[in-house]
Amino acid sequence: MTPTREAIVLPLLLLTIALIAGLRLGTPIELTPPSLFALMLAALLIAALIRSGALATGRLLHGSRSVLANANGVAVLCTLFAASAQVLTMLTPRRGLPLLFVDIFLFVLLLNTLAAVPDRTRLLRSLAITLGAALAIKFIVLAGLSGPAESRIARVLVALFDVATLGGIAQDPEPASAGYLAFAAVALYLITIALLPHASVRVVYTTELDRR
Repeated sequence: MTPTREAIVLPLLLLTIALIAGLRLGTPIELTPPSLFALMLAALLIAALIRSGALATGRLLHGSRSVLANANGVAVLCTLFAASAQVLTMLTPRRGLPLLFVDIFLFVLLLNTLAAVPDRTRLLRSLAITLGAALAIKFIVLAGLSGPAESRIARVLVALFDVATLGGIAQDPEPASAGYLAFAAVALYLITIALLPHASVRVVYTTELDRR
């Protein structure tokens, strides 16, 4: 971890991710704040990063570091939290049953990751799969169900599916560029997570029962 990466590269990358993930394309283009549930998910995600050793907070905040260096560490942590919350908000459907299901999906996966305490490599792999699955659900599956059908049979099937789910599946249509923007934000987020200062030796938390 060089001073340039800590003070400039990481905060700029994380702020860029937060800006891209918070954009809502339309007329006009809006910058949406993260949801309250996404803030809770972001806290769980950062806790999982710390426990797995993918984020070593001691290399960002420590009594042996100068005040300016600790301020840089605070900036990295704050921008990491903001970027995580915005990415999770971006990947969550806006309403209906998909919003409930994806929220439960992300919450259970992050809780399971936090409890399992994987190493850094496994956590990064699991995070990539989780974010990729949420991206596919919102911008491929739900976008296909919410977009205009090309044939009469497709329109009838979509209408029947929407009626069967009491209108809880269809989402507000988004421009095609929104999916590409979301893909770029997720890819940049995963790269930035890999650049975070990590622990060379991971501390494994065990209970008295585990030791027996």
